[in-house]
Amino acid sequence: MNDLATNLEILEKTPIVVKSLLNNLSASWLSSGDVTDWGPMEIVGHFIHGEKTDWIPRMEIILSDQEDKTFVPFDRFAQFQYIEGKTLEDLLDEFEELRSKNVERLRSAGVEDKMERTGVHPELGEVTMAQLIATWTAHDLSHISQISRFLARKLTDDVGPWRAYLSVLN
Repeated sequence: MNDLATNLEILEKTPIVVKSLLNNLSASWLSSGDVTDWGPMEIVGHFIHGEKTDWIPRMEIILSDQEDKTFVPFDRFAQFQYIEGKTLEDLLDEFEELRSKNVERLRSAGVEDKMERTGVHPELGEVTMAQLIATWTAHDLSHISQISRFLARKLTDDVGPWRAYLSVLN
């Protein structure tokens, strides 16, 4: 499962899936304004921040010849300030553009034969390129699931007794 081509199947589609799900939804669906319960706006902002400061910069550290391969810590909450004053449409477009560029950078980096190279995560220790790419893919899927759960919970009071059958609401 952990080869570049298989991971790219998801990484390339994530912006399309997220945009298809969220585009043109009314504001009542979109934001929680709560750091403990990220809504779609916060998640798309988080995706953008990751595209700028996480996945590709860490790939480049792993591929570099530098001695210290420690990753810069990632601010998992930077999106709250970043999304202020932006529309969801603008964020979705930005995410799509950044991801497209990053997928191209990933493809052109020649990582297929460098999957066992390592870097150092500031909390988790040594990690491989293969683990970084698999984590990027799982991260995407995790946040797609999070968006779906967030949207579904908006309907918790409306589904009545069917809630017993809807694990997404629990």
